Amino acid sequence: MRILILHSRYRSGPASGENRVVEDETRLLSEAGHAVEVFAPLLGRPSGVDLAAAGIRTIWSRQAVNHVTHLIGSSRPDVIHCHNLFPTLSPAVIRAASNGGAVVMTLHNYRLQCLPATFFRDSRICEDCLGRAPWPGVLHRCYQDSFAASAVLASSLVLHTGIGTFNRVSLYLAISEFVRRKHIEGGLPPDQIIVKPHFTWQAERRQGPGKYFLFLGRLSREKGVDTILHAWTQIRAKLLIVGDGPEAARLRSSAPGNVEFRGTVSPDEVLALLRHARALVVPSTWHEGAGRVVLEAYAAGVPVLASRVGALPETVLDEVTGLLLPPTDIEAWAQAAQRLLEDSESERMGDAAWDLWNEHYSPEHGLRNIERAYRKALAL
Repeated sequence: MRILILHSRYRSGPASGENRVVEDETRLLSEAGHAVEVFAPLLGRPSGVDLAAAGIRTIWSRQAVNHVTHLIGSSRPDVIHCHNLFPTLSPAVIRAASNGGAVVMTLHNYRLQCLPATFFRDSRICEDCLGRAPWPGVLHRCYQDSFAASAVLASSLVLHTGIGTFNRVSLYLAISEFVRRKHIEGGLPPDQIIVKPHFTWQAERRQGPGKYFLFLGRLSREKGVDTILHAWTQIRAKLLIVGDGPEAARLRSSAPGNVEFRGTVSPDEVLALLRHARALVVPSTWHEGAGRVVLEAYAAGVPVLASRVGALPETVLDEVTGLLLPPTDIEAWAQAAQRLLEDSESERMGDAAWDLWNEHYSPEHGLRNIERAYRKALAL
């Protein structure tokens, strides 16, 4: 197949899960013999007049539309696969793409329903904009804590919903059943959305029960790191926290002595850290869409302690590949960590985690899933 991939890259580079998904799927498809072309522009940090122009592009980027039209004319793709559209592409590229082939769009998060794409505001789950115009998100400055930026993004979503742009997508690919259900609640037709889970590459498998517990992710409120910091006052084991974000300084100042912060590390370093982890901890308090990091842990044979929220129960099999816990129950998290300090439990769940990755989330399964989705879109 000839495939054109469209993605507005995040400035966080490899720390962005979406950026890495696009790169991994591009590599997967290319290695399978498909002809893949990628258009993935990156916006700088605009100011002044440039800021106003960036706002207009978020609503309708003529430059992106013209470029996509040119790419379609030159490469004649069978499938145009959209990922993130904001801010450099805008939903207008969907209209251009629909004239050139089957259009699929991955639903990585809740951007079509929620300005910050998280359904999380003021340290709690918020669905005020689900299924309606996102003006409450503007009033609350939900996008980048800015009234202007929130208004621009909301205007883009409202305009393109009103003129039917999103109806031109042949098939939406939700990264989990939970994400699929939320978009159906928001108004997308059920028969227009299928679940296409992530995959991860094969990794060096852990030997033994592991040495330390590991958190990998953005240090922001919805990730629930406060809970595990409180729990770790009761645990005689090391916890590594890898990542950065707006809460980093505050979390460092409140961490007990057996917690080490590593900041942002490269993908290769992430794999090295996973190889020696006793368990991955995912204490999120928001509607986690899929938890790709969970699959990376599984590929290394590492079990997972995760909150029972969002899509996490779809991948973390309680008592099998890890433990599911109440998001903010400090005592429950402490008891779960204590349980995984038993070598036999860590090894048993780690083996089951690797088996699940091998059976459902390997590159072979990833290729099969994406090719199946493309064929379905072409048949519509």
